[in-house]
Amino acid sequence: MSARDDIFANIRRSLGVKGSDTIRRQMVTERLERAPKGVIPERGQVSGDERIALFKTMVETSLATVTEVASPAEVPQSIALFLRNHNLPATLRMGDDPRLRAMPWSETALEIAHGPSEGNDLNAVSHAFGGIAESGTLAMVSGPENPSTLNFLPDNHIIVVSAKDIARDYESVWNRVRFAYGKGGMPRTVNWITGPSRSGDIEQTLLLGAHGPRRLHVVVVRD
Repeated sequence: MSARDDIFANIRRSLGVKGSDTIRRQMVTERLERAPKGVIPERGQVSGDERIALFKTMVETSLATVTEVASPAEVPQSIALFLRNHNLPATLRMGDDPRLRAMPWSETALEIAHGPSEGNDLNAVSHAFGGIAESGTLAMVSGPENPSTLNFLPDNHIIVVSAKDIARDYESVWNRVRFAYGKGGMPRTVNWITGPSRSGDIEQTLLLGAHGPRRLHVVVVRD
């Protein structure tokens, strides 16, 4: 018996239960299902083009940049243009996301590397699970498709997000994560990214790239 099992056994013994009581399990399940919802800000409760416009505004408010393309096929050229305009090398690391893999990267001069970052990559691209219009935040789920190292180690992080995956608020995205992965199958990590990494700890002077990328660029795909 592990220390964890031993602790739970002591708790059950003190409560006079076995842990497999059907009625108690039903009570817990019902209580969780009826849990009251927290306060959701009104700002994000918009739809359609208004929601996309709010998301883009909030992305820029958080010191990131954003562009919009009409289809996934336009993403590689858009990213190549972003790197060129910022005088950055034409190199890019990405995971194994099938949405990114299906894009026509060969039509650009970009040098593509795959897999997690070891800290030597200047530029990386990831595909977001979703976006939050309320705050311009990107929801990133961990896995080989989009390694979490790409969220923190490269200097410049480019995140692609489908317009249809931009939700009103955080609660909506959490519901989508739970539905997509199912009970007991949640991703190991969910990172919420709002703008580039920054800190004002030292004399309240804003410093970009304090704990991660110093530049964040978002590509919204309308299709």
